[in-house]
Amino acid sequence: MKLLSTAPTLLLCLAPLSASARSISFFDSAQAPITAESFPVKGNNPLEYCSDPSGNVLEIESVDLSPNPPLPGQTLTINAKGNLKERVEEGAYVALEVKYGLITLIKQTADLCEQIKNVDLECPLEEGNMTLTKQVDLPSHIPPGKYNVHADVYTKDGKKITCLDAHNIEFKIRS
Repeated sequence: MKLLSTAPTLLLCLAPLSASARSISFFDSAQAPITAESFPVKGNNPLEYCSDPSGNVLEIESVDLSPNPPLPGQTLTINAKGNLKERVEEGAYVALEVKYGLITLIKQTADLCEQIKNVDLECPLEEGNMTLTKQVDLPSHIPPGKYNVHADVYTKDGKKITCLDAHNIEFKIRS
């Protein structure tokens, strides 16, 4: 469950058209290839918004991770600043998916108010500016490889608080 708290800490990218597809006559126009627009979260982190965040309840000003990337067996420090545009009450939830390569390790929906206790907050979260500083001791036995995290966060009424992705977080064997 501690992993949930690091997923404010979290998939869709349209790949440019391949060269072989361009050989088909209707792709030979002057039209630019289709690419996904990215919405990176400001700060020293691997986070991106899933889509344009302008309508989200949470406006994230910055998220800084130290170290970035996180290292097994070390303490991860998370510093985040943001602004809640409205009060978040009991019943808010997070849908979290964590993948190791193509393998889904976690796919669950959890009560946001239960999870934010892991970062020393509690519901209701009042409208206004927020800051968060949290240290998380990462286990030393995280299997090496690339991880992807996707987190959709909603109010009790289903309004999007935020949606975050973290792509290709790589844990390496410590030397």
